[in-house]
Amino acid sequence: MPAKTTPARQTTSRKKPAARRKPVPRARVGKGLTVPKSVPVHARFAMWLALKAAKELESHKSTVMSRKDAAILRMTHEGCPTCKGNGQVFTKGKDGSFTGSKPCPAKPTHAKAGRVKVAMAARFGADKNTGLIGWTCPCGTKTKPKFRDAKEATKDLRTHERNKHGGKTVGGAWYGQAVAGADESKPVTEGAPVTKTDTTSSMTDEEWENQNTPLGQKAAAARGVCFCCGGKGALYSARNSQHTTTVCPICAGTGKHRANQPAEA
Repeated sequence: MPAKTTPARQTTSRKKPAARRKPVPRARVGKGLTVPKSVPVHARFAMWLALKAAKELESHKSTVMSRKDAAILRMTHEGCPTCKGNGQVFTKGKDGSFTGSKPCPAKPTHAKAGRVKVAMAARFGADKNTGLIGWTCPCGTKTKPKFRDAKEATKDLRTHERNKHGGKTVGGAWYGQAVAGADESKPVTEGAPVTKTDTTSSMTDEEWENQNTPLGQKAAAARGVCFCCGGKGALYSARNSQHTTTVCPICAGTGKHRANQPAEA
């Protein structure tokens, strides 16, 4: 009797595993959706309201995340002499105007920041916007500090200019909220105010002082000039026919508006 032979095992070709997909950014809720005109009016209104709420929720979530990042920097740099506990350093130009921000170059003073403390600091208290950047427009529009850096604030400002000013730049300004008591929150001036006495003036004391043209905060911001001196860069005072001119301590004699100007001179 012939011995049993086992049939040769058939080999099947295995499929290659699917290549791992690269992570993609999550799409915003409601992006690209529009309200169709073929539905009833009440349905159109409900859809518009839902898209509006989704957009506001997305903006709020983005703002809270920025606040959390800023809170972590403040907690890990608490007591830092370089950034004064702000976590980043706000940079300014020669005229005192805000030009941007950069990370604090010093080593963090604390290694960790508690999750609960970060969540509380990002939602409650007067310091929840500290360390963030906002922008103002001469048309009167102003956003609270909610951006992590000047690049994001610039993008939002350009969107405002496209929607309200036809894409033309109208001279918006940026500002940052620093920790209370830090040097960044004080107006930048070039030393002590310079005062000069004018001995050639033929004006009366009243006429000399009438050269002062102070403006309100909103009017000065709309014109892009300093509210204290009205853009002249100097203050005029007279007493007993002695006429003096003092460099404006708010704008340091430039006459230009700064978004972080104090409310009082």
